[in-house]
Amino acid sequence: MNNRIYTVRDLPIEERPRERLQRIGVDNLSTQELLALLIEKGGKGQNVLTVAQNLLAHFGNLNKMKNASIEELQKVKGIGFATACKLQAAFKLGEKAEFQLKKYGEKIDSPENVFNLLKKEAGNKKKESFYLLSLTTRNNLISVDKVSTGTLSASLAHPREVFTSAIKNSASSVIIAHNHPSGDAQPSEDDLEITERLVKAGNIMGIDVTDHVIVAKENYFSFKDKGLI
Repeated sequence: MNNRIYTVRDLPIEERPRERLQRIGVDNLSTQELLALLIEKGGKGQNVLTVAQNLLAHFGNLNKMKNASIEELQKVKGIGFATACKLQAAFKLGEKAEFQLKKYGEKIDSPENVFNLLKKEAGNKKKESFYLLSLTTRNNLISVDKVSTGTLSASLAHPREVFTSAIKNSASSVIIAHNHPSGDAQPSEDDLEITERLVKAGNIMGIDVTDHVIVAKENYFSFKDKGLI
């Protein structure tokens, strides 16, 4: 049995991902090669490209790989704890980059706008996350900030944390939003209580809370549309 640990240098120069990236550019690398760049070294009896292929074969697609836990990633032959952490970090950086490229300055005048803005960021999350959209007097988007991440069943949304970004950005109004990992967008009793508390806090500070949008994977719930704000 071959127990040798293979590294990138065991590959022919023309097949090494770094050299290929330098020669032909990152856009021309395969998914397997991009993963190999992150993994960096092979496992016992297998080179880094084989480990990358193991990952692809195990999860089937990048989306499932992105949502895998550290423990699930480590079930793949050749993937240790450090590499699993690097993979999660890389996916999270890509997610953050995409999220931050949203069209700041665009008009947010409907709950559907909020849903479309957040569904990729929040729709597939396994835990509830709470967001604040800060708006100008004309409902143009100033910023989108994640306020907190809660448990599977309840968000944490203290007025102090919620309105920090709104005050910093001199927002005229805000829209609060959070996701429901269950896929059911209907509000809970906690959601109703949190909304009432935040609306009152906004009134005291002179910042209108114009809507609370619950984002599920396929749909949304708007407190404003239902007359709850």
